[in-house]
Amino acid sequence: METMGRHVIAELWECDFEKLNDMSFIERTFVDAALKSGAEIREVAFHKFAPQGVSGVVIISESHLTIHSFPEHGYASIDVYTCGDLDPTIAANYIADALLSGHREMVEVPRGIGPVKIDQAREIVHA
Repeated sequence: METMGRHVIAELWECDFEKLNDMSFIERTFVDAALKSGAEIREVAFHKFAPQGVSGVVIISESHLTIHSFPEHGYASIDVYTCGDLDPTIAANYIADALLSGHREMVEVPRGIGPVKIDQAREIVHA
C-alpha cells in the first residue's frame, strides 16, 4: 500500500523531569533525531512554559517533528511525520531514548491513502 507519508504518534511516560523541562536539551535532541533519520531541517522553533514544560517543532523538508512535554507527569507526546523514504521510527526512538522514557507507546499511521482507519495503524514495538 503506497502512502504519501508515515506518521508516528508516541506517548512517552516515566521520562526524566529535568530533560523534559530543558528547552535547549529538547531542541538539540530533536535536531539530532531529524538528522539521524536523514531529514533536511528547514526551521526550528521551541517554547519554554512557566512553571514547566516545553513545546516545539522541527520543520523538515519531509514534514515535521513535534513535542509537548509535561515534566510534572514525566510525560511527553511526540509526533514524527515523514514523507518519502525516511523512517520516522528512527527519530521517534532516538527521542524516547534521549528523554529516558521508561515506558513508550508508539503507533504509525499511514498518511495520504484516504480516510484513516484504526486497522491501518501499526503499533511499533521497541525492543
